[in-house]
Formats: sequence, structure tokens, C-alpha cells
Amino acid sequence: MEGCNRIWRWAAAVFIGALVLPSWCLAQTQVLDENQAPGRTMAQQATKGPQIWITADHSLHPVLQKTFTSGPEVTEACLSCHELAAGQFQKTIHWSWLDPNVDSKMKVGKGGLTMNNFCINLQSNEPRCTSCHAGYGWKDKNFDFSNPHAVDCLVCHEQTGTYKKFPTGAGFTVDQPTVFKGNGKTYKPPEWNAVAQSVSRPTRKNCGTCHFFGGGGDGVKHGDLDSSLMKPNKELDVHMGVDGQNFDCVRCHTTEVHSIAGRIYSTPAAMERKSLIEDDLAPKIMCESCHSRTPHKPGVKANDHTDKVACQSCHIPTFARVNPTKMWWDWSKAGQKKNGKPYQEKDEFGKPKYDSKKGEFRWAKNVAPEYFWFNGSLKGLTAKDTIDPSNTVAVSWPVGGKDDANSRIFPFKVHRGKTPYDKINKTMVIPHLFGKPGTGAYWGDFDWKKSAASGMAYAGLPFSGEMDFVETSYVFPITHMVAPKNKALACSECHAKNGRLTNLTGFYMPGRDASKVIQYLGWAVVFGSLAGVFIHGLGRYIARGRKER
Repeated sequence: MEGCNRIWRWAAAVFIGALVLPSWCLAQTQVLDENQAPGRTMAQQATKGPQIWITADHSLHPVLQKTFTSGPEVTEACLSCHELAAGQFQKTIHWSWLDPNVDSKMKVGKGGLTMNNFCINLQSNEPRCTSCHAGYGWKDKNFDFSNPHAVDCLVCHEQTGTYKKFPTGAGFTVDQPTVFKGNGKTYKPPEWNAVAQSVSRPTRKNCGTCHFFGGGGDGVKHGDLDSSLMKPNKELDVHMGVDGQNFDCVRCHTTEVHSIAGRIYSTPAAMERKSLIEDDLAPKIMCESCHSRTPHKPGVKANDHTDKVACQSCHIPTFARVNPTKMWWDWSKAGQKKNGKPYQEKDEFGKPKYDSKKGEFRWAKNVAPEYFWFNGSLKGLTAKDTIDPSNTVAVSWPVGGKDDANSRIFPFKVHRGKTPYDKINKTMVIPHLFGKPGTGAYWGDFDWKKSAASGMAYAGLPFSGEMDFVETSYVFPITHMVAPKNKALACSECHAKNGRLTNLTGFYMPGRDASKVIQYLGWAVVFGSLAGVFIHGLGRYIARGRKER
């Protein structure tokens, strides 16, 4: 009997060892892979979380060790190995700045005739606007978009943090230290070999260089994108927080052949060709991609809202929580001078509240979004479209509605202001802003009519010679600065008479809308329940009394 027990104990030990040993070995292999693997830097080895494998050290490539004197020369060297990269990139919206779903001849997009109410339009202002273009030399309408050497690889891939385009250089850097009068900063020539040899996957800093500072400064445009997201904590953004998930932009904005997911630049015309899921939402980024359509625990009421309410609506209670964002831009106030010279005044945030070149501004922090039905597509106004100046002109607006199965209630920043328009033709005006005195540029001559005539002529559009300013609005979807779950909106924020959704009419929402029928039914249920409880209790009391007798 004792011999049998020994055999069984031995067999059990072998069986357990067979289960445990491979797992232990695998764990040790994983430790080796993640912490001691060759080909990874010490910084990577010390970093927790998802790791990025590096399979090439660009500092060892002979083609990147020769002497460079310009960005296009670096691009040429890059293309000697990545020979398809420029052609891929030139097919994307980051290159053309035009809506890919619309014929390019219509010039729909910020590189064409589509308007906004911050910098207004790129036409005739290219050298200033294209300092954020991933290319070299887009200084006018004659830019060669087919030139592969005009692609700027470094702005997205260099990792030294020293590569700076000059703000009015049409995408070029400087060849000697130069002070930019607009901000007083000195821009230096890049150390070309260092920046070329540093290239890697785009980081948050690469993306933020343009997207955090678009529209002329930090936080001007989006409200949920500014320099505070360079190194945020998870209180500001649970995904990007360095003390949390620490995601880089490319973790969600995934890329195929240089086409980056997440850009909202679609049009209703594109939506008519296919279903929204096939044509529009596939290249966009949806919370459901990671969190599913039922992200909350089973039985939680919030799961019943996901077919009509976007995740962002509850989980981004406010935007611009660290740095202020621009909420109002009044171009009609531009042109005032002190002692015959342009001037600037700052507000309580240290931001300009007045600038002679640009007009009057209002900035705000901790801004509650505005909410609209949104199916993932935005529509925008072009300089060819007729407007009604008797009302606020929507320069861009979300597409969607309560009866659209693909629409959700979505949060937006709404940027408002006053923008020039043609009083006779009833169209928005493209002003020539950037330029020297005598060129018709507003920042050179401070003459709105000359500026409008010059800009519209450059764009090939008619101008009556009569202009004024009209109040405008422009929307930015809010998708960043996702707060921790304990900071999500309470039900009462929306289900209240003066709650966040007062502007969304046409559907009944409990707690917000007064419906006498539903109220009466509710009270009837309450009183009926109380009456039932009372009658039931009374019956039991009477029955017990009879039994006792």
C-alpha cells in the first residue's frame, strides 16, 4: 500500500511539474525579452508598459553620415532606403490639406477654399500657414506637390527635439540664428546629422508641434489639444497620462502607408456612397474599438445610452483644464494703434486679449462643451458659398440628427467671432494677411479693402469692393482630455431642466423636459404603489385581528 502511495505522489509531482515548469520558463523568457533583449536602449529597458522594438540604428547608416545642408537633402537620403514613403505620404490629407472624398478641383479643405474663423484661409498667406506643413517650400499656389524631395520626413520622425521650422519660412528651417518678431524667440539651424540619425516612430512631441499650436498659438484651436498634453497626468487624460497608460498619439491614431486614422474631414457626399461604417468611421477612431459598445458593468444604466450618447459626452466633463483656449476672435477690432504703432495687450492668463494685427480675443479655462448630434462628419463653408449675414454664420457644423442611426450626442468646442464678408456677393472674404507693406497684406498696410481685394483675386474669386464683418461659429469635436471615471458627468448634469442638453430639442429626455402625461403617469404609479402597500398592510392587519379572536 505504501508503495502505491509513493507511486501516486511521484506521478502527481511529475504532473504538476509538467504544468508549472513550462509556464515558469515562459515567464523567464518574457523577462529576458522585455528587460534584457539586445537592440533596445537602456531607457526602453527601464520603461514599463508596451515596448517598441527598434530594429535599425539610423546613426549607423552611411547615407545619414554625410554632410547635409538642408531638409530636402535629408529627405533624399531617407528615400534611398524608404523609396515608397514620399509617394505614400503625398496621397494623404496631411500633404494635400484637401478633403480626399471630394474632387480636388473643388478645393475643399484648409489647403483650398474652405473657411475658418480663426486664421480665415490659407490662400495668399501660405508662407505663414505652411510652417506647420510636413513639407518644404509651399510659399504660393505654384508649389510642386509631386516633388518627393519636398516632403519633410523630419518633422514627424526626428527625436532630438531641436528641429524647428521658422514660423514664416514656408516649412523651411533657418540657415543662421534668426529672431521671429512674433514671439521674440531665436530659431537656430538644425544639426542636420543629429536630427537625421535620430529618426524613429512619431512621438507626442512630433504630433504636438503642429496640433497643439495650430491657429497661431498654444491652445488656440481645439481646446482639447494644447501643450499641457506633452506630459500630462492621468487626471488630465487617462490615456496619455505619464502616470497612467502613457499612450503616444500613434497608439490610437494608427497609420497605414502614411495615412493616419482619426481625421474628421468627411462630407455628406462621401456618406451617400457607402454606409457610414464602411466609408467614414473605419479610418476614424472610436472608443468602441477598445472598450466595446457595452463598456460598463452588466446592468449599469449607462450601457443603455451608448447607442445615442458618445462616450466623450460623459467622460470629458470640461476641456482646456490646464491651459486656456481661445473662444472668441473678433477681426473687426483689428487695426487700432498706440502712438502710431501696432500693440498687444494681455489678459489674466497671460494670453493676448488684443492684438492690432488680429483684433480682440477671449480665452477660457475649464470650459463645458456644447453638444450636438454627430455622425462623424463635418460640413464646412467655402468662399464660394452664399451666406445669410442677418444671422450667425456657421463656418463649420456637425452632420447628424436624432433619427440618424449613426449619430450620437457629441461634445464640441464652438469657437465664435467676427469675420469679414462681401456685403454685395454675400460670401465670406479671403483676406491677404501675411506680407510686407505695399503688397495689399493687412499686416503690412492695415487696409481691409486692399487686403480683401488682394486675397480674393489671388484665390480667383470675385470681390464687390464692399465688405463688413459678420458673427461666425466654428466647431471642434472634443475627444482628448478624457477624465478618470470618477470625474465622469453625473446623470443630473443632463437630466435636469437647465442641464447640458438644453439646446438639443425634438426628443423627450426624462428629467429635462416637462411632459404632463408622463408626469401624471409617474405620480399615478407612485400613488398606486403606495395605495397597494397600504391596502396590503391593512388586509394583513384585519386578518391577524380575526385570527386572534
